[in-house]
Amino acid sequence: MSSAIPDPRDRGGLMQPMLIARDLRKHFLVKGSGGKSVKAVDGVSFTVGKGETLGVVGESGCGKSTLARILMGLIPQEAGRIVFDGDLVGGLQGLSLRELRRNMQIVFQDSDSSLNPRLPIGDSIGYGPRVHGMRRAEARTLAHDLLQRVGLDPALFAVRYPHELSGGQKQRVNIARALALDPRLVILDEAVSALDKSISAQVLNLLRHLKQTLKLTYVFISHDLNVVRYVSDRMLVMYLGQVVEIGLTDAIYREPKHPYTKALLESRLATDPRQRVETAPLADDPPNTIDPPSGCRFRTRCPFAEDICAIKPPPLGGSGHHAAHLVACHMDNPQSGHSRARMGPVPLRRAADAVAC
Repeated sequence: MSSAIPDPRDRGGLMQPMLIARDLRKHFLVKGSGGKSVKAVDGVSFTVGKGETLGVVGESGCGKSTLARILMGLIPQEAGRIVFDGDLVGGLQGLSLRELRRNMQIVFQDSDSSLNPRLPIGDSIGYGPRVHGMRRAEARTLAHDLLQRVGLDPALFAVRYPHELSGGQKQRVNIARALALDPRLVILDEAVSALDKSISAQVLNLLRHLKQTLKLTYVFISHDLNVVRYVSDRMLVMYLGQVVEIGLTDAIYREPKHPYTKALLESRLATDPRQRVETAPLADDPPNTIDPPSGCRFRTRCPFAEDICAIKPPPLGGSGHHAAHLVACHMDNPQSGHSRARMGPVPLRRAADAVAC
């Protein structure tokens, strides 16, 4: 979490969130569909504290990568607002995209396509600072320093081209390039999913070290729940473009409150053969994002769905001592009318345990 030594770039104090997203929406029009659109991100709200890591999880197609591109300004949102350390992003009086990208950078999943094959590694890392006015010699010195920080010898790697590097080395270069403008927040979009486990562990440890030494804040997007638990302070769960649960990572793993989150956790692979998953925790494919179900979007796959789930969308909220653990489920709201709303949390059981019972 946050360091005791204040960051000189900090404008609003440690208690002011680094990033605030409110009701972000992005729909992609489908050609030849009569005006229908894919609801990729549909009313997403969250905050990221300074010095923390927010993990974002969900099935493929739930909107995680679209959310990352909205935050970076790579694609415009149709509604909602983004606030970075107290400054509204965009608009006449807001933070410009140029200023935002000095403070926020992204590392993509595909390390190959992220690097220009015609540029030496040192030039790729120094390209961003050069665009922002840094002299060539200074940019070269900075690139060498960043290569050293990510564990690559600049004497060997600065003059190499991307095709001469392994996957893990390319991702280290992408991390160095993201750090070249001295950002305060880094978005990591499936940054280790394409790497084998041993290299992935090395990169994750590198990211944790850089976070501490450079006072970074992370938004870590991944489908690997074990990786998210290792790196994240808080966790956000998305389903069909919406947030269904958000809270402290340990609290969600210990007591997941949304049926979708429970199913995701039950889907994790276990090293113990006695806890082998023999029955799929989630049945059927996700609904079409062009025409999602009414009410709760998870109701068509939820074993606890009732009439109220089809009529009214559950708001994202918490109650009592769970005020910091928010969930969008009628079973968590005593006033919703759901028959299980007053029964308390449903205990997490692996599918193999359910079969044994």
